[in-house]
Amino acid sequence: MPSQTTRTVYLNGAFLPENEAHISIFDRGFLFGDGIYEVTAVLDGKLIDSPLHMARLERSVGEIGGRLPVTTDEIVAIEKRLVEENKLTEGVVYLQYTRGAEDRNFLYSDDLEPTLLLFTQVKTLEHVAAVEKGLKVKIVPDQRWERRDIKSVCLLPQVIAKRIANADGCDEAWMIEDGFITEGASSTAYIITHDDKIITRGNGNATLPGCTRLAVLDLAREQGLTIEERPFSVAEAMAAREACLTSASNFIVPITAIDGKPVGDGVPGPMFKRLRTLYMDNARRTAV
Repeated sequence: MPSQTTRTVYLNGAFLPENEAHISIFDRGFLFGDGIYEVTAVLDGKLIDSPLHMARLERSVGEIGGRLPVTTDEIVAIEKRLVEENKLTEGVVYLQYTRGAEDRNFLYSDDLEPTLLLFTQVKTLEHVAAVEKGLKVKIVPDQRWERRDIKSVCLLPQVIAKRIANADGCDEAWMIEDGFITEGASSTAYIITHDDKIITRGNGNATLPGCTRLAVLDLAREQGLTIEERPFSVAEAMAAREACLTSASNFIVPITAIDGKPVGDGVPGPMFKRLRTLYMDNARRTAV
């Protein structure tokens, strides 16, 4: 496996050693956070949920009035080449789009050439301790902007939330607004009730439309499981039989403690295990 100092990365049409890839100090992603990102999991050297990530990328870029410099089919080809050249069997491909570079001005030129950067990261995704032990989450205020459905690179509130959670010995932050959980700092939040209902907030401006979320819920519906897409409170989460989260870099993992209190029996539950098996089988079957 190449070390992370010898990775091949992609930047604006070129495949380069990472130490030869340079971005302008005037890039609007750096100066304004004027950009979009995506993270696609890689398992067995293949891309997981790729069509869902490409659809979300196109939507997010469109929502900020941007344009991709290449097609999503070309992006997938770039991702596959990076996976191959970096001999990545398990990890993620990170993609960042920004509006481009020019002298600092809130208003931007209409003819800016976008910046497109992609790189790989080695990460264990499947056989992780969290699957057997579960994760701990801390409740924190949601301090983000109102368009959370756009996968923006403006992640300072999430950085702060995760630092607060980490300082309290937790693995993730669940953010709360108006008395209800919105989502995790980098994940979608779920609870499972004592009558086996899967509860997660519906998509809208308040949350990011998770790709892993969509895949998991589609599989659950195919199995005839009951899903309620609605906000849930901290009290409901504390009283739930199970809780879990989804994200591209975690797939689906259980939550066994919230603010230091156990969820259910404090161990991964049967609904999580069923959903994890469904998702992992489907992910491998549909990987590209």
